[in-house]
Amino acid sequence: MSQDYAVLTQLASEDVPALKQELERRFVEMYGASSEAIKFFAAPARINIIGEHIDYNGGMVLPTAIDRYIFLAIRGRKDTTINYDDIRFPGRFTFDITESFSYKKESDYCNYLNGVITILKDRGVSFPTGFDALFFSCIPDGGGVSSSSALECCFVSAMSHMYNGNVNPVDNALIGQETEHRFMNVQCGIMDQFIISTGRKDSAVLLNCATLDYQYIPLNLGDYRFIVMNSNKKRQLADSKYNQRVAECKEGLEILNQALTAQGKATVANPCSMTTEQLEVLQEALKTATPKTAESEVIYRRMRHCRLENQRVYKATDALKSGNLQELGQLMNASHESLKTDYETTGIELDTLNQEANKIAGCLGARVTGAGFGGCAIALVHKDSIPAFIDTVGAAYKEKIGYEATFFQCATGNGAGPLA
Repeated sequence: MSQDYAVLTQLASEDVPALKQELERRFVEMYGASSEAIKFFAAPARINIIGEHIDYNGGMVLPTAIDRYIFLAIRGRKDTTINYDDIRFPGRFTFDITESFSYKKESDYCNYLNGVITILKDRGVSFPTGFDALFFSCIPDGGGVSSSSALECCFVSAMSHMYNGNVNPVDNALIGQETEHRFMNVQCGIMDQFIISTGRKDSAVLLNCATLDYQYIPLNLGDYRFIVMNSNKKRQLADSKYNQRVAECKEGLEILNQALTAQGKATVANPCSMTTEQLEVLQEALKTATPKTAESEVIYRRMRHCRLENQRVYKATDALKSGNLQELGQLMNASHESLKTDYETTGIELDTLNQEANKIAGCLGARVTGAGFGGCAIALVHKDSIPAFIDTVGAAYKEKIGYEATFFQCATGNGAGPLA
């Protein structure tokens, strides 16, 4: 981490007004002075406490926004030019607001931004002029705490405010998800964008991903804290097996519904709405499928994860409401095991973090958070154990994996919007 980045990150956590002043100084240094006002926006990262890989399967999830943010300084122009730049990854990208955008590899992160503009245009928002934009992020890039979704939601908020888009938090999430689908070829669910858009300090969100009904759940952890453990193994969702998991669950649902129809029974709307009996119907249907392939067992395990993970979300919500953090920790461990064996999204890096974390006194549980295939895990750790936890787990991880993991304690945060 460069000293400059470290200084800005410290300002972000300790003195946001001073951070705004520094961003404004750099913005003017980069783009020059103007009579137009510079506006500031922010969006948080997120952790998912439990409910992994079931948002796109119609399940319940329990995420929370955390106090790591991406920041945007932006100013309108009088012509139609768009300029993007980033403090952490400097390099200017220039476009024209009148362009018809499509994914281009050389456009890098700007594909997310130009995708947002395109979707807003499709929704009737008018862009008569362009803008200059400068980003600064304290969120680990590609680390499994939704840096890309934070980028999208921050930018949707800015575009809505600047161009009278009248986008509410739920629409913000839907626009971000559509950007992933149309521009990035990642068939993600709605969870990441939803919590980043609607997050509220000191709360988790219990979200029904099939209906978008949601409620805030008080997040009272007492003397315990969530520790984010970044494996520092990067992955790109479109290049990983994420879309493969989506396809496997879709195939499982089709096979199940064909079997239910043949038996004269009602079909199932999504994998997470299966009953235990319907999961058994699927298992039998896969056993008698002709020709039977090795993938039959894989599809069953994928669908079993959906059923059981959805149940764990309800149990975890009850545990939080009753203050039973030991139960929450056990559910986190069970979730990780299911993602390891049934959904196969962990890998040696995340499994090592889970195993080493659970050896430490004061740790109630740990699990992968996010899509997996690298990225981050979280652990629920007593505040007095945190220094020893980081040192011991970090040393064991480096010895086994060969490079370092990074750790940070997180608190809750508020959702995307203008920066006060």
